[in-house]
Amino acid sequence: MKILSIDTSSNICGVSILEDTNLICNLDSNTGRTHSENLMPMIEEIFNKTSLSIKDIDLIVCDKGPGSFTGIRIGIATAKAFNDSLEIPCIGISSLEALAYNIKNDGLICSIIDCKNDNCYFALYERKNNIIENLIEPQAENIKATLSILKSYCEDTLGVENLVFVGDGSELYKTTIIETFPNAKFSNKDLNNLNSYNLGLAGFNQYKSGIEFQEVLPLYLKKPQAQRQLEEKQK
Repeated sequence: MKILSIDTSSNICGVSILEDTNLICNLDSNTGRTHSENLMPMIEEIFNKTSLSIKDIDLIVCDKGPGSFTGIRIGIATAKAFNDSLEIPCIGISSLEALAYNIKNDGLICSIIDCKNDNCYFALYERKNNIIENLIEPQAENIKATLSILKSYCEDTLGVENLVFVGDGSELYKTTIIETFPNAKFSNKDLNNLNSYNLGLAGFNQYKSGIEFQEVLPLYLKKPQAQRQLEEKQK
């Protein structure tokens, strides 16, 4: 099965082509240009590099968020355009789940993405025998509430051995995290970025699980800033 994986939810615009779990080609761009300018030229480039075309693709995987509101919409719209025109199956994967796939050792994984002002997106996963299970669904909370939720869940059910934090929030809030989890482990800095290859792996595993295909919709855990500002003014 050939997979086209599209990640536009962060500053990095990433495109990968996989054959099942094997990476055929990967392109990442962080040029400062908008994803609307980058994405289609990158897809064309990766097809040229691999001598493939969109008609060779069996599955499209895109990042549904959380992350950049505009970036998420660009990625999903592109994936759905291919889905609508060529009837290629399409799966949306959470940014937080894709981050968890950056960690290759068994154990608990907390994916955490900064969303400014001491707030973050987070979710808890467990990796066992190369399978990643979602234990706490993606949420948006301030960092103190996040750590309280994690501590309560882990102490009640799992303990905190082999708990690894991954994502840009793990760097930004490392000192605060250690206050609650003194023995926590942290991923290498180069693993804290989203990766279209691991996004594709997550999509492939979801496809293999036999999950029923649903329309891919953005995963918005917070309202857009413009909407929040408008609501504040209206108050």
